[in-house]
Order: sequence, then C-alpha cells, then structure tokens
Amino acid sequence: MPVQRRSIGYAILAAALYALSAPLSKQLLASVSATMMAALLYLGAGLGMCAVRLGQRVLKTPRHEQPLSRADLPYVAGMVALDIAAPIFLMLGLSRTTAANASLLNNFEIVATSIIALFIFGEAISRRLWAAIGLITLASILLSVEGTESLSFSPGSLLVLLACVCWGFENNCTRRLSEKDPLEIVTVKGFGSGLGALGIALATGSAIPGIWQIVSALLLGFVAYGLSILFYVRAQRDLGAARTSAYYALSPFIGVALSFLIDGAVPAPLFFAALAAMAAGAYLAARE
Repeated sequence: MPVQRRSIGYAILAAALYALSAPLSKQLLASVSATMMAALLYLGAGLGMCAVRLGQRVLKTPRHEQPLSRADLPYVAGMVALDIAAPIFLMLGLSRTTAANASLLNNFEIVATSIIALFIFGEAISRRLWAAIGLITLASILLSVEGTESLSFSPGSLLVLLACVCWGFENNCTRRLSEKDPLEIVTVKGFGSGLGALGIALATGSAIPGIWQIVSALLLGFVAYGLSILFYVRAQRDLGAARTSAYYALSPFIGVALSFLIDGAVPAPLFFAALAAMAAGAYLAARE
C-alpha cells in the first residue's frame, strides 16, 4: 500500500507540473510558432534531464534503474514518433482556442489511453471507468462545439483532441518501458521528439525566436514536460497506463484555474456544463 500511495503521489505531481504548460505556452505562442514551441518544450525536457543526470554523477548518487535495451526499440521508436506529432497538434490547437478550453480537453487523453490499453494491450476497464469515459467524451464534444446553431466544431479543439489520441498511444508505449530508467526514457523523449519537431519547424519556415522566448520555452519544457514525464513514468510502474492517466486527470483542472488567473476571461455557460461533466468523469476514473 505505501508503494501504491507513493505512485499516486507521483501521478498527481506529474499532473500539477504539466498543468503549467497550456496557460504559459499560450502566452509564448504570441511570439513563437506552434511547431517551434513544441520543439523547444521537448528539447527543454531533454536538456533538463541531462542536467539532472550530471548532478547525480557529481553527487555520486547510486543508480538502481534498468537501462533501455535493444528489445525496447520498437516502443522507443513509437514513443518518439508520437511525441513529435502530439505537441505540434497541441500547440496548433492552443493557438486557435483558449488555454482553459485546451487544458480541459486534455482530459480526453484518459479516454484515448484507456481504449487503447483495452483493445491493444488487454488492460481491464471496469464499468465505472466506462462511465467516466462516457462523461469525458460528452464534455469533450461540448467543448468542441463552436456554434450550437450549425453544430460546427472548433478547429482548435479538434487539434487538441488529436493530440490526446497521439498521447493515448504514446502512454501505452511508455507503459511497456515503465520498468526501465525513467531519466533515460525522458532524455530520449526530449531529444528525439524535440529534434524531430525542430526539423519540421525549420523545414516549414518557422522563424527562430528571440533568446528570452527560447530560454522561457526550454525552462517550461523542463518543468512541464521533463519533470512531469519523469514522475508519470514512475507512477505507471505500479498503477498501469489507465489508472495513472486517471490520476493525471487533475492536470486539466489546475490548468483551467491558472488560465482564468492569467487571462481573466469569463467563459460561456457551455464551458461550465462541460466542466461539470469532465469533473464527474475524472472523479469516476480516479476512483476506478
């Protein structure tokens, strides 16, 4: 039980750190392209983990983790490829919708992770979790509707949902690696995905931002992606992909609160209806 509680704590800490991403990235997107932003966030994660590893060596901290092996390469390749696509979709979506909307839509990752865990990797899903999936899906639809009269959907919201689907696959790839060194996993994620996104950014003509924007994005990537992923991977060891994703569902609500504080905007009534459905779904998922 103490081990499981510690893992739950890791999952919640990962959620709190990642919650910083949407509202702060939204501010930086005013002067940084979406693809470049995605690259800098993951490069920040990779560089930060290298600094942590260097600190461990200086302090001569003993290592008890298993390194990645050749047998892990298929999951590593899938993880990196999906982590190139997901943040690009998220940043593109975030540039077209509010930070609060994007934060809340991130809970759709629970749906994607759970469904993929069921059909591809055979993880069990209880009736309570199915109810949670239904509520979160309903809330995601409400958040994606741009006009109730014509039932048109917001391109920004759909891009965020597409990012969640990519991360759903990626979460399950990472689950296969959760017994390996989390620091090594995050370093590979950071540099592999960051350099991949950077190549796409430069190939598509994205401008190189100023030094302040670069440093800010790298620091945000270290905290919101690097440290968050590190704690997420550790939590997956004992909780599995679906349950870790359920506790991680706190992140969007923290992100929504931060977005309101930063932007000061009052959302439409439909947002609060979606918020209630999303909160109920997240509660059921966490209680699964």
